[in-house]
This record gives sequence, structure tokens and C-alpha cells, in this order.
Amino acid sequence: MTAVANDLVHYGQRLDRLGMCPGTSGNISARIDDRILVSPTGALLGALDADHLSVIDLEGRHLDGPRPTKEAVLHAAVYRVRAEASAIVHLHSPWALAASCLDDLPRDDALPAYTPYYAMRVGVLPRVPYVAPGQPGLADACAAGFEPDARARGVLLDRHGLVTVGSSVGDATAIAEELELAARMHFLLDGRAVTPLTEAERALLA
Repeated sequence: MTAVANDLVHYGQRLDRLGMCPGTSGNISARIDDRILVSPTGALLGALDADHLSVIDLEGRHLDGPRPTKEAVLHAAVYRVRAEASAIVHLHSPWALAASCLDDLPRDDALPAYTPYYAMRVGVLPRVPYVAPGQPGLADACAAGFEPDARARGVLLDRHGLVTVGSSVGDATAIAEELELAARMHFLLDGRAVTPLTEAERALLA
């Protein structure tokens, strides 16, 4: 688990440097077979310690290490519906969090594909109806957001930010960064004439 633990520390520091995890917000995890390494409760993502990460199982039960983030069950639930995922990033990054508060974004695909990079990285972006942080229903709601469309490599939690899945910690982080950029672009382009990718153009990038 050492290499994966080091990846969680490295990418936690990167997300912190980018200003994507204010305070103790956000959490990050990696799956190793039937175990999940996840950031502890109250942890600063920029100050994770590879020797002091939490270990849970795929049902969200605490197995070892410090007490896990209260969103650990969310990570476990998403891994159960996305067996191919090896890492999950959940952030309250500023632009994605702002986008998650908008009431006029489509439910099945929240943001336009302004760039091919967004289409390739994020795919589609379902919105997950609001459930209070730490409440039992949030994990199931988030997992359900990933189920209908296999192209979705991220979801927006209403008033709660983003969740991304990836083939590695680096991949899930890169998807989160692309999603944050897209959310920022959405605000910068508001009210201007834009030409997002068409469905046909997106299909060529799949």
C-alpha cells in the first residue's frame, strides 16, 4: 500500500496548492482490492501522512488507522457501483461548488462541453440532488449519480461540490482539475455566445 499511500499524499498536496480544498474540506481515496485507503476525518489534504491514513472496507466499515472522513461511506458506495475505479476525489473546490449551487443546470449533464479536453476527461456530469453532508442518504445518492451513464467520470453534488472517479489517484485528480476549469469557464462565459461541442463531436472523442 506504500506507493498508493504516497500518491494520496502527493495529489492531496497538489490539490491544496491549487486552492481546490479550502481548510479541511474535501477527501480523497484509493482502492486496493477490497480495501480502501482514505483521508482521515478533519485532515488537511495538503498535509496528509502516508503512515496515518484510514482503511475501510467496501461497505464503509473502519478497519484500521485513524477515524476516516465522515464521507468514507460515500467513497465505498461509489466503488461498489464503479468496480473499474481505483481512486475517488471529493472536493469543495470554489468554481465547482459555485456551479453546484446553480438551479438552472441540467440534471443529466450539468455543464456544456466547451472544450474537447473536458469531453475526454469528464465525459458527462450528472447532478446529484442535495443531501446534507454526512447523512446516510448522501452515499447512495452519489453512487446513483454514477450509475445511469458509464461515460460519467464525475458528478456535481447539489450545494456540495464535485466527486470524480479515476483509474489512479493522479487520474481522478486530473479529472477534478478539468471539471473545476470547466465550472470556472461556465461563469466566465455567462451571457456570451458560445459553441459547445455537439453530441457528434463528443462521440468522436469517446
